[in-house]
Amino acid sequence: MLIGDVARRSGVSARMLRHYESLGLVRPTGRTGSGYREYSGEDIRRIFHIESLRSLGLSLREVGRALDDPGFEPAELVDDLIRRTRDRIAAETELLTRLSRIGAAAPADWEGVLRVVALLRALGSKSAGARQRAALSAAEDVPVPVEALVEAVLTESDPNVAGALRWALARSGEDGAALLAEGLGSPVAEVRGRAVRSIAEIPNGGATALLRDALADPDVVVRGYAALALGARGAADAIPTLLDMVVEGRNDVDAADALGMLASDPALADRIATGLVGRLAHGTAGPPARRRLAQALADIPGAPSSRALADLSHDEDRAVALTATYVLKLRNELRTVPRDRRPQTG
Repeated sequence: MLIGDVARRSGVSARMLRHYESLGLVRPTGRTGSGYREYSGEDIRRIFHIESLRSLGLSLREVGRALDDPGFEPAELVDDLIRRTRDRIAAETELLTRLSRIGAAAPADWEGVLRVVALLRALGSKSAGARQRAALSAAEDVPVPVEALVEAVLTESDPNVAGALRWALARSGEDGAALLAEGLGSPVAEVRGRAVRSIAEIPNGGATALLRDALADPDVVVRGYAALALGARGAADAIPTLLDMVVEGRNDVDAADALGMLASDPALADRIATGLVGRLAHGTAGPPARRRLAQALADIPGAPSSRALADLSHDEDRAVALTATYVLKLRNELRTVPRDRRPQTG
């Protein structure tokens, strides 16, 4: 079969067939009387083998080795092809994500495109200062897709940069909460904690619902973030977790402050007092926990809190007794001061 016929039947151009010949990949078996290349059936089968191997991503050099080296074992090469393909897919996916985010930012001109590209690169910088400046710019100057901010905040370990990113997200609208919800499903507790802290700064009902879901998180730190945020929103769902935080000494000062804020609602004050007293009555709270409970009772109005403090003022532990006595004295003094002139105890 002549080269033109081979090219038509195989789909490989005559020019490429001559290139294969120059590399020694396939040589026509013979020549016609006029000097034209003539390919045998075996030659054509080899051409198809070459094209099959090239379709897997092998270079022509690797194809030649695979076909001609008797000791060639394909496993190592196939593993390398898999790695290269995964790297290429990752690079293409990253490019697609970047292009999608630029498109979502809807820049009006090429200058706008370049600003968005620069900001996206800065968000991924190794410099914390550069990332922080990018987060602040995202909130003020350059429209950056919420997806980019969410990805950045869920991976950010620097507290200052994370704070700037949360601020930018809070200003970006309601879409951030829905995207951050995916972070709540992460198997990594740190990522879930970052998601909760970011959701806490988004002031809408959807964010509140997500925070309530986070109260069931298996990690105590994540639950604590959610409880503090819900307490600031006046959500009674947070009370049990806040009580646990006081007893266990996990961010107990902030937890006590949140309980005090919630207790400004008369409907919740007795419930909180009952919860604190119940933890005392359980009998398992050691002196440090009793002292923290006495401090938390300071901002809870009502007779149940006063009675519990009176009991604690006779506690066998001197530090607990002194704390309760001081709190009772302060409460009694406050009763004689007009409400609008009372100091804030939180």
